[in-house]
Amino acid sequence: MVQFYFLSILFNAVTGLLLLNGSDEDEIFEGNILTSVSNESFKFILGILSIVMGVLKLLSSMGETPFFGDLVPALTGFLGGFILCFEYYKTHTTLETTSLNTIDIIFIKNKKLFGILSLAAAAIHFLFPTWLFF
Repeated sequence: MVQFYFLSILFNAVTGLLLLNGSDEDEIFEGNILTSVSNESFKFILGILSIVMGVLKLLSSMGETPFFGDLVPALTGFLGGFILCFEYYKTHTTLETTSLNTIDIIFIKNKKLFGILSLAAAAIHFLFPTWLFF
């Protein structure tokens, strides 16, 4: 569906920008609209919506191939949403386990890389909607 296509591109782009924006002391895009609306609740809701859209993109494809047509945008949306939700969970929990530290090392330390991947997937998916794997 075209609506899922549009929402996937939108959520991937905004999620990528938020992941690139980083923490408060390391802001790349100072003075833009994302720094004014990027509070914790906004990031959490966007993370949930990105995860849902990632799952829905696997069910409806823009190209001829039903599952693989939108695999990369779906995975980047799912991973970006997971990172945003995990950051929210990490700031609101007092639980310290080794699994949380492992997830933190893998995803949170590399969130700028995931932000670049999310932005690239959104741009490529926007320009070439029927490519296989994009």
